[in-house]
Amino acid sequence: MDAAPELGDFLKSRRAALRPEDVGLTAHPGRRRVAGLRREELAALANVSLTHYTRLEQGRAVGVSEGLLEAIARTLRLTEDETAHLKDLARPAALMPRPASLRVSHASASARQLLRAMTDVPALVMDRRNDVLAWNHLGHALLAGHLPPDSPDSPAARPNMTRMLFLDEQYRRLYTNWHDQAQLAVAALRLVAGRHPDDRSLAELIGQLTMNSDEFATLWARHPVRTCTSGVKQLRHPLVGAMELSFENLVIPGSAGQHLIAYTAEPGSPSEAALRLLGSATAPVLQDPAAARHELTEPAGR
Repeated sequence: MDAAPELGDFLKSRRAALRPEDVGLTAHPGRRRVAGLRREELAALANVSLTHYTRLEQGRAVGVSEGLLEAIARTLRLTEDETAHLKDLARPAALMPRPASLRVSHASASARQLLRAMTDVPALVMDRRNDVLAWNHLGHALLAGHLPPDSPDSPAARPNMTRMLFLDEQYRRLYTNWHDQAQLAVAALRLVAGRHPDDRSLAELIGQLTMNSDEFATLWARHPVRTCTSGVKQLRHPLVGAMELSFENLVIPGSAGQHLIAYTAEPGSPSEAALRLLGSATAPVLQDPAAARHELTEPAGR
């Protein structure tokens, strides 16, 4: 993903979202040729030269200072996540991290052991692109029981939770508030893409989703940016019905962006009962000796 046009598009989208009166300017009579703030208005409010700001919006500025970016972020009223995204996109090429190794990611043995120990908690490990690297029995049953349980072990068959949200009908039907989940997924993916512009696999995922989902393309064009560390999921599972589950998204240190997501229900709630029922309903399959042996075996080629 080329950061230069992304930077320009992001700044333009945020300028367009602000009206002159939002920042204390008087809106003069007559039709404005641009939506939101003009470049010269933003530059004046941020105390930046128009030439310098224009070069930044065109992706041609070099050596952009932290102070200048902070001034623009304050003027545009960016959130903390949006400010971080602006800085990611505006970093000079010389300061960009080198492209990450293209080797295939795997969940570590200790992460897999942790998943197996979480017998009553649905959990999974994903990489920064949201490819599923491993899941425990209940995580698989909750989110993707229609897929083979060993699919994360094969890089070619690995589920990607963002792709599934837009392109897998069974998975998207799981969410009662699908549109909210879609907006959050796109905003989180935007943040990751800004931090890793040289990730070719990530760029391919974005391209595939843009080409195959009008909903994704529309949301992506709005340049939403937001991190996702915790929250609540409203689900309607085909086996056990409605559930409200809290989730925590935990970064695994030293794993190049891998993270563990775990889901829990309020003690004594109908959701907790539904989660227990889901575990019971899937237990005969999950306790099959062959399946258990496979769960304890590392993926081939590890």
